[in-house]
Amino acid sequence: MSDSWTDRLFGGFRQTSERLTGNLAGIVGGGRLDHGQLDAIEDALILSDLGPRAAARIRDKLAETRFDHGADEAAIRAAVAEEIAAILRLVARPLDIVAFPRPQVILVIGVNGSGKTTTIAKLAHLFQEQDYGVMLAAGDTFRAAAIDQLGVWADRIGVPLVRGPEGGDPASVVFDAVKEATATGIDALIVDTAGRLQNKRELMDELAKIRRVLGRLNPEAPHDVVLVLDATNGQNALQQIAIFKEVAGVTGLIMTKLDGTARGGVLVAAAEQYGLPIHAIGVGERIDDLRPFDPELVARVIAGVA
Repeated sequence: MSDSWTDRLFGGFRQTSERLTGNLAGIVGGGRLDHGQLDAIEDALILSDLGPRAAARIRDKLAETRFDHGADEAAIRAAVAEEIAAILRLVARPLDIVAFPRPQVILVIGVNGSGKTTTIAKLAHLFQEQDYGVMLAAGDTFRAAAIDQLGVWADRIGVPLVRGPEGGDPASVVFDAVKEATATGIDALIVDTAGRLQNKRELMDELAKIRRVLGRLNPEAPHDVVLVLDATNGQNALQQIAIFKEVAGVTGLIMTKLDGTARGGVLVAAAEQYGLPIHAIGVGERIDDLRPFDPELVARVIAGVA
């Protein structure tokens, strides 16, 4: 991981870190933390969007910790960082291209405005850096803007795009894309899908149809169903996981817009509550601002441990 990525990560999580360290400020003790101090730490973690489950887990671990040199703020932050890392280690899993036969079909879902289309382009770029051949499919046929935006990105990063008419059948776009990707030896096919949650049944039916079409071409597809989450939504992002897990059978997460939000702690809440793989995180608008995440580094950043 380059220094510049580390710097961007620290910059992106700055508000989250400041929020947590601000909430932890003033909590000091002797060799062990008393119940009042543990309560204060648990409250600080919940206020920092880490969620009640992760906060309770971290509290329980800290209750066992003997702070031999006194529980000053730095020691508490270091202990919190270690427990956050323990939660994140279980879910930190890069999205690897392993499907055989190719292509690996990755359905990308998420509500409109989550940064889904931009994330697809960044994910494609990440695969390109690993020398994989990538193709995009514009399966969100209900919004002309989504098709056009994906087209702009495909041109910019130099990957083929399969698209259909606005209002067309997403499943037929996906069918054409898989056939073309298979014929041309593409490694990864990334499929954009509609982000409408207003009518869950409609979205569920659409995704089921896409799955049926994929299954006829490759019984293993889709290999991944990746949910893009906007970190600025805080606890609402957790509700989206619950809904999309039910509607779409989500297999992994990508968290975006971690720059400029104080709510990056929701990454920990998602890991603890759902245990889904977190494939990558985004901390900016640049094409290389999406990377697999290092749980140790992210934990230190969130807890304000340099």
